[in-house]
Amino acid sequence: MSRRDWSWFLVPTAALVSPVYATDYLSVPQAQKLLFPQAQAFLEQPLKLSAEQRDRVKAVSGLRQRWDEQKVWRAEKDGRLQGWFIQDDVIGKHEFITYAVAISPQGEVLGVEILSYRETHGGQVREPQWRKHFAGKTLADPLKLDQDVPNISGATLSCRNITDGVKRLLTLHQLYLSSHG
Repeated sequence: MSRRDWSWFLVPTAALVSPVYATDYLSVPQAQKLLFPQAQAFLEQPLKLSAEQRDRVKAVSGLRQRWDEQKVWRAEKDGRLQGWFIQDDVIGKHEFITYAVAISPQGEVLGVEILSYRETHGGQVREPQWRKHFAGKTLADPLKLDQDVPNISGATLSCRNITDGVKRLLTLHQLYLSSHG
């Protein structure tokens, strides 16, 4: 009885399938509570953007708004606006990084949290020491890697894309949320 050896066929297939690493660190409610510990309510208010509005975001920020809809929650305490919680995705090197930014009613970053990280390298962007550099930033700041936000060696693309994402979300706030106080 002869047996065929199919192992030669499996080698190229195994080479084409790369492992996917995804670590979910926080759910949306967990991140909301960390970024707005005093808030009593988070009212979901997705921001639907027309092509013209997306073009305006790009014109102001210099960054492309990929999504037609941005996930946004209004954080309230005793019925008063505490700020905006915005969930976003940016590309790290090959995979999406899901993060959230808390923005005050005045357009100041209150904090950044990483919800899910799917890359094999560069997870240092989750470190609080790096994320704290965004606190207090506004659109008046450069929000440039190695200028007012430090780079992390080995995580350059993740650092750059999150920094750009924060700048784009501040632009969204200024254009479409700041008048909803």
